[in-house]
Parts: sequence; structure tokens; C-alpha cells
Amino acid sequence: MSSHKKKAVATNELCAWLDKTLNAQAFADYCPNGLQVQGRDSVSHIIAGVTASEALIDLAIQEKADALLVHHGWFWKGEDSRIIGIRRTRLAKLLAHDINLIAYHLPLDAHPTLGNNARLAQILGFDTSHTTGRNGLIGVGRSQSIRNLGQLTARIADKLGRVPLVIGDSKKKITRIAWCTGAAQSMFQEAIDAGADVFITGEISEPTVHLARESGVAFISAGHHATERYGVQALGQALLEHFPITVKFMDVDNPV
Repeated sequence: MSSHKKKAVATNELCAWLDKTLNAQAFADYCPNGLQVQGRDSVSHIIAGVTASEALIDLAIQEKADALLVHHGWFWKGEDSRIIGIRRTRLAKLLAHDINLIAYHLPLDAHPTLGNNARLAQILGFDTSHTTGRNGLIGVGRSQSIRNLGQLTARIADKLGRVPLVIGDSKKKITRIAWCTGAAQSMFQEAIDAGADVFITGEISEPTVHLARESGVAFISAGHHATERYGVQALGQALLEHFPITVKFMDVDNPV
């Protein structure tokens, strides 16, 4: 996803369009959504990525970008709010180069077409006609070509370029699939209650293994980063179609 357009749009206009498109005000989130760090008043070149790490900031500086657009931004609830250490280093680089930081967390997970869950389902070939719970944050569907857990595991490894961690018998019959990208292992019981044969998310916790074994519902940990690379790319493409600007996705790989 990239473009060579070089016109500019006002930063506040860009953020207003993003807020409206993602219905950001509808979510009670763990962090602020939208503009998190103010930079230039106008934007012509955006670097999109999963997480606003120092490595991604450095890439944005190299690319002479006006803005970073990410899924995982800053200022999470419960964090130390002081501007020291790693946070100071990251923030200093953005401010020194006048780069806007724009981030959307749950709104980008849940969007019905641009969201991480919708995009992951499309990539894996799932039927997305049914969703349930928490603003559509859990998808529940089927796949005509998947017959068992082994086939599903192989497809995930192929499409995401990463071998997932799987709890369950590879021969287990799969007819109903539930998924939620990122660190959604706490939603496993919700997937079980929805009648899923398997739940796919990014991360796994120790109790999750026992719940999978005792419930008989398979669990797949496909990688937090690996499952959440696609929403921000879709959002960047939507920006390209709406504004005459440049958007480039840059992937800073993460094994988790």
C-alpha cells in the first residue's frame, strides 16, 4: 500500500474523517483514539504501522513523513504518566521532527470492513456474516474449505507467515470458527458460549490451555502482531482513496 501523491490535507480534517469513519466516539477504550501527539498542521505523507515503537518512528523520520498512523499508540490506562525513559525518547523524536501521531485501538479492531477482525477473516477465507458480543469484536463464522484443525492451522501459517501455537487435536472437526485479533485470550469463554469449535486470537495465557483442554474447544495463538497488521493497511488504503496524499505501510516485525 503506497502512493506517490503529494498534496496536503489539514491535520484536523484528516483526523475528523478518521474519527467519523471508525466511529471512534462509540468506544470506551484503554487509550485515547485519534490524534495523540500534535505535529504539523497539514499532512501529505503518512507512514502506517502496527505499533508506535521507536523503530517505526525512526522509519517515519527517514521517510520525511508528516504523520504516523498506528493501531497501538501511547498513553494506556494504568501506565506511569511521566515523560521519562523510553516515552521521553519516543516523544522527543516526534516533536523534533514535527510528526503527528494518530492511533486507533478498539475502533480499528471492530470496524466491519476496515477492522483487524474483518481483514483477518477475509485473509483466512472466513464467512463474516455473523458477529457477536462487544461491538462486533468477536467474529463467528464458517469456512467451506476447512474440515479440521490441522487444515486451519496450515492455512494460518501460510497466510500469516508464522506457525501458530495450537491447543487441540489436529484431527478435530471444525465447523464453527470464532476469532478476535490481538490479546483476546480473555474472550475465549465468550467464544465457547457462542458455540465455536475453535477460537483464534493473537496471544495465549497459562489458564487458556486448561480451558481449551477441558472445554474441548480448540485454541489458536496466531501472534498479536501477525493478526493485527491488516486493519491499519486497509485504513491507509481508504485514506488514499479519499485524500490526495501519500500513505506507506512499514512493518516492524514482532514475534509475539
